[in-house]
Amino acid sequence: MPERLYGIRHHGPGSARAVVQELARQRPEVLLVEGPPEADGLVRWVADAGLEPPVALLGYASDDPRRAAFWPFAVFSPEWQAIRWAVDNDVPVRFFDLPFAYRLTGDTKQPTPAPGDPGPPSSEAPGGETVGPVEGGPGGETVGPVEGGPGGETDGPVEAGPGGEAGPRRPVDPIGELAAAAGYDDPERWWEDVVEHRGMPAFEAIAEAMTAIRDNSPEDPDDLVREAYMRTVLRETRKKYSEIAVVCGAWHVPALARKVAVKDDAALLKGRRKAKVDFTWVPWTYGRLASWSGYGAGVSSPGWYHHLFTSAGEVVPRWLVDAAGVLRSEGVPTSSAHVIEAARLAEALATLRGRPLAGLAEVTEAAEAVMCDGEPLRVELISRKLVVGERLGGVPDDMPAVPLAKDLAAQQRAARLKPEALERALDLDLRKETDLRRSRLLHRLRTIEVPWGEPAATRRGTGTFREEWRLRWQPEFAVRLVEGSMYGTTVAAAATAKVVRAADRAETLADVTALVETCLLADLAEAYPQVLAALDARAALDADITHLMAAIPALARTLRYGDVRRTDLAGLATVTASLLGRVCAGLPSAVGSLSDEAAKLLRDRVDGVHAAVGLLEDDGLRERWLSTLESLAGRADLHGLLAGRLTRLLLDAGRLDGAEVRRRLRLPLTVGTPPAHGAAWVEGFLAGGGLLLVHDEALLTLLDDWLADIPADAFDDVLPLLRRTFGAFDAGERRAIGERVAGPRGAARDGGSDGLGFDPQRADLVLPTLSALLGHDIGPGGRGAITTSAANGEVR
Repeated sequence: MPERLYGIRHHGPGSARAVVQELARQRPEVLLVEGPPEADGLVRWVADAGLEPPVALLGYASDDPRRAAFWPFAVFSPEWQAIRWAVDNDVPVRFFDLPFAYRLTGDTKQPTPAPGDPGPPSSEAPGGETVGPVEGGPGGETVGPVEGGPGGETDGPVEAGPGGEAGPRRPVDPIGELAAAAGYDDPERWWEDVVEHRGMPAFEAIAEAMTAIRDNSPEDPDDLVREAYMRTVLRETRKKYSEIAVVCGAWHVPALARKVAVKDDAALLKGRRKAKVDFTWVPWTYGRLASWSGYGAGVSSPGWYHHLFTSAGEVVPRWLVDAAGVLRSEGVPTSSAHVIEAARLAEALATLRGRPLAGLAEVTEAAEAVMCDGEPLRVELISRKLVVGERLGGVPDDMPAVPLAKDLAAQQRAARLKPEALERALDLDLRKETDLRRSRLLHRLRTIEVPWGEPAATRRGTGTFREEWRLRWQPEFAVRLVEGSMYGTTVAAAATAKVVRAADRAETLADVTALVETCLLADLAEAYPQVLAALDARAALDADITHLMAAIPALARTLRYGDVRRTDLAGLATVTASLLGRVCAGLPSAVGSLSDEAAKLLRDRVDGVHAAVGLLEDDGLRERWLSTLESLAGRADLHGLLAGRLTRLLLDAGRLDGAEVRRRLRLPLTVGTPPAHGAAWVEGFLAGGGLLLVHDEALLTLLDDWLADIPADAFDDVLPLLRRTFGAFDAGERRAIGERVAGPRGAARDGGSDGLGFDPQRADLVLPTLSALLGHDIGPGGRGAITTSAANGEVR
């Protein structure tokens, strides 16, 4: 045969070095590489310095970008190095796997894996990653629902056979079988010893071993179709060239070397339809390349493999120097002596284990023992930053891409925000022009479902001049940008169109309200009038008081902080005032005869509206709201949770004094009132924090007396409510309350002006229960420590 078949391990640095050596020796006239043939026109970009791995080929259906797949490449991937060699030496390159376009039509016939079947071998996966609802794909990692299991790669979603049974599958891991035959329980280590470290091509030996494995394994119908196409391309290539190099997964080598009649291959491929697809290069990350991320053809240590491939010598010392740098960056003192001793230990471990050189296992164990002091978190830090790596690839600015992606790249440059694989914090001051531009860009991207930034929970929704974000770029955002292109060619246009569409389709008032705030945050001025019109229409039709109340907080935040973002909010104040008026009018009829769950919901809605009214610069609206609360707070049919909460809000607003609050508190806490009602009242009243009990001794005494008088048979029903109430207090508040209750040590219950006193005999009653909880007997002699701890708001 005129061709040489190089069966490689996908993403194996040893395979990459060996392939380049063999290509330089063979000097082929053409190179065939396992991959989607629709991407042949993109090979020329490999010569561009701007195409920096890790990168991936992205293929997607032209009419439905959600149906897409990736083919990742790292600098140490054999396919990448083979293509680079061919481009540098003016050798034509052709991808010769089954076209992606065939997969999208659903013409492939594939069996469904049985439950627990991890699918095809992870070490010999064909290198594509499926994204979204792809009806078949040339191979790869699935982002989203994985059909085939986490242990291996699936060549796209798998269709069920008759009865749903599983069809024949190739061995779970043929490379693992080779490693086991050589006495290794870890295929990764076998490859390190045989290929990565010794640099042995071993292409003939691996092909022979794969032939033996395939002869004793059932064939996968999907593999048969792919390999029939590969052989077809190979036959066509032989007609034009005499020296052919073929780089593919080792699993396929026996099938390509086998003599199969042309008619048999043609029968497998006959009648298959093609969909229209588009391809481009996109950046990739080592985190997504790692096998733990779900990528079947991935490797567990891409950062380590990058180091193996790019280090000219002194692999172990250089690696440990980098590890020391990682530790130092986190404040861990690491000296050159640590590096020297760790290198010696790694070499000693390799010698004891009969290995030619120290591998990842040895350097990791050495670093853990010498440099990390056995701390798992430090080892994890090295693993995340070095073993897996945080490298993000890049593509040239003039790479063919959808206009939306090009506009985003321009926006990123203008805002001086560089996509990074590593998560990082971003603190924005919205009074600064650059930070305001960054905030708008991040919010617009979230609108089109590209969540490059996630607002930090500590700042989200506070409406201040500052925002905190967590930024991390994910490769699959490239697909989201393609999907978003149907809405517009710029980020602003796409976000505007999507918000307008969502407003038209919104079914509830809350849905539209969220869009109003989105218009503010993302500065979507063109969408605002249509969203406001939708809000007005939904508000007029919605009669549910809880829906109206849920809409007000976002509107109030928008009104209060619109000036910060320099947004025109004309008309929104009128809608907000109208909603609040309807809430004040409808609330009296909504608070009567409520269940516990309904009372909790309404309590949360009241809190939200109360906070929102405080943001509005309208004294008339605030007065109307407080007057409504005053009229409701004294009603006898009010649920205890609401009665207590309204009393607390009026106290904080200065509409009630301490004496009136204590009077109202006595009513639900009197004998004859169900304890559960009193506990609900207390829960609602104290939801604003516990400092009130610290500073109001009369209120604390009243509450303490009520607790002491609760009948024993009712206390178990009240305890969960009280625990939930006091458990929400800050630790400092609980400690201060404990100190106030304890008072001077040994004081009588009715004595002492500095506290409520402490009764030792009553405290002894809890000792049996504490003994059972803590697992050992606590006699009266141990009461002192417990008392001291209780006074500090703790139990030890």
